[in-house]
Amino acid sequence: MTLAEILVVAACLAAGGTLKGATGAGAPVLAVPAMAAIFDVKFAVVVMVVPNLLTNLWQGWRFREFRPRGAFVWSFAIAGAIGVTFGTAILAALPQEVLSLVVACSVLGYVAFRLARPDWRIPFALGKVLSVPAGVLAGMLQGASGISAPVSISFLNALALERSAFIATISIFFAGMSATQIPALATLGILTAHSLLFSLAALVPLLAFMPVGSKLAERLPPRIFDRVILVLLAGLAAKLFYDALV
Repeated sequence: MTLAEILVVAACLAAGGTLKGATGAGAPVLAVPAMAAIFDVKFAVVVMVVPNLLTNLWQGWRFREFRPRGAFVWSFAIAGAIGVTFGTAILAALPQEVLSLVVACSVLGYVAFRLARPDWRIPFALGKVLSVPAGVLAGMLQGASGISAPVSISFLNALALERSAFIATISIFFAGMSATQIPALATLGILTAHSLLFSLAALVPLLAFMPVGSKLAERLPPRIFDRVILVLLAGLAAKLFYDALV
């Protein structure tokens, strides 16, 4: 990999770290489609897997006091771990063009849902019932495309959890998926010793820019920040569609 390519990857990870610092979740939403648009989906998924695990373990521990009580969080996380195993098998089986379309459709689905139903709500009692199917579906999407946000973040947002409870829940969910995804990727030959080192190195720009995201969230109105992210995601999705179809 050339120096220019390394700098591009670092910039993608910095963007993901900025989003995670601002919202507590969503680093793959920016980093994965950006890297997939320049390199390929498997590369993007592998690069993000170690940062996903370690940053979410840290966040889950930091916000552990705010975790919703009962079995909800654990059923959601276990279901995600099951789903990501099937999704990783899909990642290994599908050609790059199809994977690019999966990522593009996932991103556009997330953008469209955020614009069309920003105030969608699910009663928490119903959310506990839906936690397993939502977790499995989100896990499959994470395994196949590296992005579970269209299901996972949309589902948790709809439950209207307080910010600290949201971060505690989504961190456990992502950490559980990543812990399962790493051996699955290694077994299928997608994650190698070389790519594992690259994934470890990806922690540097991601962690470095998380404080930047926190500062931006304090200074920018949430609506403006949200719209900037959605426009950027729409552009990345369009690039992925173009590369896959043209």
